[in-house]
Amino acid sequence: MAPPDRRLPPTATPGNPVAGAAMLVSAAIVVAALYFGRDVLVPLVLAVLLAFVLAPIARLLQRVGLPKGLAVMAAVLAAFALIGAIMAAIGAQAADLVADIPRYAATLRDKLGTLQGLGDLLRRAEGLLGSLGIGGPAEPASTAPGTVVVAQAPRSEAALLNVVGAVLGPILHPLATAGLVILFSILVLLYREDLRDRAIRLAGARDLHRTMTAMNDAASRLSRLFLAQVALNAAYAVIVSILLWAIGLPSPLLWGILAGLMRFVPFIGTPIAVAPPLILALAVDAGWSMAALVLGMFILGGAVMGQVLEPLLFGRRTGLSPLSVVLSASFWAFLWGPIGLLIATPLTVGLVVLGRHVPRFEFFDVLLGDRPPLQPEESFYQRALDGDADGLVDQAREALDEPGATIAAYGDGVALRGLVLAQTDWSREALEPERLEVIRAQVGTLLDDLSDYGLAAESPLPAAWRAEGAVVCIAGRGPLDELTARLAGLVLHRTGLGARAEPSAVLETANLSRLDPALVRLVLLSVLEEGNSVAGIRFFLRRIARQLPEAKVIVGLWNAAPDSAMLAALREEGSAEVIITSLSEAAALGEAMAARA
Repeated sequence: MAPPDRRLPPTATPGNPVAGAAMLVSAAIVVAALYFGRDVLVPLVLAVLLAFVLAPIARLLQRVGLPKGLAVMAAVLAAFALIGAIMAAIGAQAADLVADIPRYAATLRDKLGTLQGLGDLLRRAEGLLGSLGIGGPAEPASTAPGTVVVAQAPRSEAALLNVVGAVLGPILHPLATAGLVILFSILVLLYREDLRDRAIRLAGARDLHRTMTAMNDAASRLSRLFLAQVALNAAYAVIVSILLWAIGLPSPLLWGILAGLMRFVPFIGTPIAVAPPLILALAVDAGWSMAALVLGMFILGGAVMGQVLEPLLFGRRTGLSPLSVVLSASFWAFLWGPIGLLIATPLTVGLVVLGRHVPRFEFFDVLLGDRPPLQPEESFYQRALDGDADGLVDQAREALDEPGATIAAYGDGVALRGLVLAQTDWSREALEPERLEVIRAQVGTLLDDLSDYGLAAESPLPAAWRAEGAVVCIAGRGPLDELTARLAGLVLHRTGLGARAEPSAVLETANLSRLDPALVRLVLLSVLEEGNSVAGIRFFLRRIARQLPEAKVIVGLWNAAPDSAMLAALREEGSAEVIITSLSEAAALGEAMAARA
């Protein structure tokens, strides 16, 4: 007879295409607003990020006696004065570098010419240099004999305004952006409490204490993280500049600042930072030693920063998944250009921290964070359902490799909870029989692998309790109870007990002879709440008492909630059996019983 079809019937309610289209339109509107409103949004985002950095400094100035407004003004103006000095130094070094580019280009051309097989590359490089006006002085355009050159006079005042606009535009736009950033930074710092209260109102004013605590904690974490990043990257920029100056590379401050800024861009930031000074080193030095020093310095500096200093100051990870870092950098660079590339990671970190502390924004942590999207028991169930026995074994080995980990703790925290999820799906007829067999096979493979993990040393327990079969773990009626019995047997075996697992069929009349009353000291009835009943458990207990009247009996109602109806019903009977809900209890109780005997 074919097994019954336990699949859920197909739903008759199709997805709402209007809602899906509305979401797509809303997303498109948001992206368009971010793109076309970048002249206002970029200064605003920069001001918010800068406010996180300057907030601890402003609070420190307030503690020393300055009024709030004066402390905020002093912190912001000092920060922008420092930024202005850095930009002035960059401009001066860039001007000196541009003046020497023709000479460096000639050295680089000669060096490339010594390499074999790069003729085509050399011609392309020369063409590029010529198009940039670097290859040499441009020849004046020839004029035909007899041609009269007539000087053109300005045709109108509009032409003069266009010239003035073309000259002043590149200067006024950065100044206007800087002015907006200064203004927004001052306003954000002055009214940060009011902005926090408004954010609490939006995030959830029903649970005011929890929301306020979460928002304050998130703001404090972001301030410490961003301030630590700025300080560490600034120190890195100074050290790189000094080292490049020591080896004789032109414009060392320019490349040091570039290296410090690119530390804000994971993965691709270091290649971007190392490429210009490396090319310049090839152009400046007739040999290869300077280029090798530059490359080695950046490799060593990146390793020290990424593996030593950053983990020491603010943890090994920024809390972002590698994929989200790349996607966010690409997204914000597309919208806002180089500024978007620099602020992509701090902005994404802020969203992730907000998602971890404010429940309403939890989706940011799920989408962008580096924490596993599934709980361990959900990952266990997913891998078993997918037929991934290797994944189950890897997950178990990783959990058991943690300091102080035991099979009992892994079973209680991961395996039993995952089996409960599977049993629940089976009970509500959401799991096909074929998938159930896949789960049983994969978890069985996992238990086989764990059978030789961490074998116990010589146990001090009595020999009668260490004999094979002295402890019997009998499965209940549920389709997954046999797996729980095997897992309980593994846990009890690690304590030194002679435990073995048996299916529920061992309690049938024809199989009762397999239970030797002279050998069995303890019986553990292993059941999951879903798939069993109180009457069925009572029936099993009567069978056990009839066949093994001298054995002690434990009922393992695994992972049962404190308000479980089955747990309450079994305890109300007041029977002599001990009822437990975890493998750790089973191990401790079994060992204690054997020790008392």
